[in-house]
Amino acid sequence: MTTPRVRIAPSPTGPLHIGTARTALFNYLYARHTDGTFVLRLEDTDQARGSLAYEKDILDGLHWLGLHWDEGPEVAGEAARGPFAPYRQMLRLPFYAEASERLLAADLAYPCYCTPEELDADRKAQEAARLSPRYVGRCAALTPEERAARVAEGRTAAIRFRVGTGIVGFDDIVRGHVEIDVSNLGGDFVIVRADGSPLYNFTVVVDDATMAISHVIRGEDHISNTPKQVLLYRALGYPVPHFAHLPLILNPDRTKMSKRKSQTAVSDYIAEGFIREALVNYLALLGWATGTEEEVLSIDEIVERFELEAVHKGGAVFDRDRLEWLNGQWIRRLDPDDLVDRLRPFVEAEHAAGVIDVMPSDDELRTLLPVIAERLPTLGTIGDLVGFLWVRDLAYDPVLLVPKGWDTATTSEALAAARERIADAGSVTFEADELEPPLRTLAEARGWKVGDLFMAIRVAVTGRTATPPLFDTLVALGRERTLERLDRAIAALHEGRVNA
Repeated sequence: MTTPRVRIAPSPTGPLHIGTARTALFNYLYARHTDGTFVLRLEDTDQARGSLAYEKDILDGLHWLGLHWDEGPEVAGEAARGPFAPYRQMLRLPFYAEASERLLAADLAYPCYCTPEELDADRKAQEAARLSPRYVGRCAALTPEERAARVAEGRTAAIRFRVGTGIVGFDDIVRGHVEIDVSNLGGDFVIVRADGSPLYNFTVVVDDATMAISHVIRGEDHISNTPKQVLLYRALGYPVPHFAHLPLILNPDRTKMSKRKSQTAVSDYIAEGFIREALVNYLALLGWATGTEEEVLSIDEIVERFELEAVHKGGAVFDRDRLEWLNGQWIRRLDPDDLVDRLRPFVEAEHAAGVIDVMPSDDELRTLLPVIAERLPTLGTIGDLVGFLWVRDLAYDPVLLVPKGWDTATTSEALAAARERIADAGSVTFEADELEPPLRTLAEARGWKVGDLFMAIRVAVTGRTATPPLFDTLVALGRERTLERLDRAIAALHEGRVNA
């Protein structure tokens, strides 16, 4: 068996999509598992919708995921272009021109002079007759003289491929043998527009064949294209590659994942603080499984186990909660210094936005890791979790500072008493196990619910009702800041700035 060659061929008409990233990953996994070659090719012929910004987003996203390609744009070293260059479709136009000329010369394709108005009239007539839309073959048998007459009229010609009749079949590694009657393909189809621009089903065949791609691994939504492409492979005398069509990624309601209903851009997940290990791990499990109960797997472990034959046929539901769980698992696996490095940009963003006043040092972040690592679903939630530690002037929500069932006077009395206990307990060392017992004793002695007292303290020192464990929070704040914040909360209650 020859060494497998696979590819990912994104179109830079939008940001890197979760589905494209999953397809790229499966190609990468197969290439690495089989010691094959992973190629990246940019399908940039849609000049109207494409942009360099989208191209950069796609390439940066794939690099961020660690899916480094062996051939294609941005490959370093002497082989930067690779043996099958160029890897951008707009630079490959001569390949398509040569292939289309061969098809025309063999009468396997023909010039079509139909105007948009004629084609639209045909479509409407077929709709009225409740027929499936298909090309009527108006230009399929024109004589040289008839063609010349149309050129004399000023018409330009598209190029149509002759579909013929019969059954076209192909073997799919995921789905088995597939057969389709060519009468269902809509008639002879255009491979080159009248303006000379080649169309997808044609370019992908020429590119994959001339780049010696052995396995075409792509989404299930391309199955309908495959019969047309198989016909083109055969007509051009190219070997037909192996196909593997991956299951669609679905919304929780089992509709196809789309940006209308879901967050689909990989860059958005990066911005939220999902880490590459988790996102790669999760994408690998969208349509494939190890056959065991294991879910937390490194890229090397996935490469070792990956088999195309084990890819599922059914759609893969994208479960945001499961992704967050997996992300948390990977966050807790990171080396402390690595985690600090990855957290820093998110803390810096909070500081730049004015959400926090003080930028913590790496040592301060590292000290917090035992408290926060278990509670971070994403790196971006660090501000919501412990941002109060780095705010000079804490704001109080009047409703939150006074526990339900208490009044202002009770809250003020409780906070003052708690301040005394905290000051006494932390006079030598300021540790969580020294702070909790005297405060529990205080609540019991005054007949207060422990939860109410602790909530009043929590809101007074953090401004929030949900934080890491209270006494770990006090230790993170430190003795002086804890006492200072309690004093300010008590003063606010006395001055009537808090009403209940």
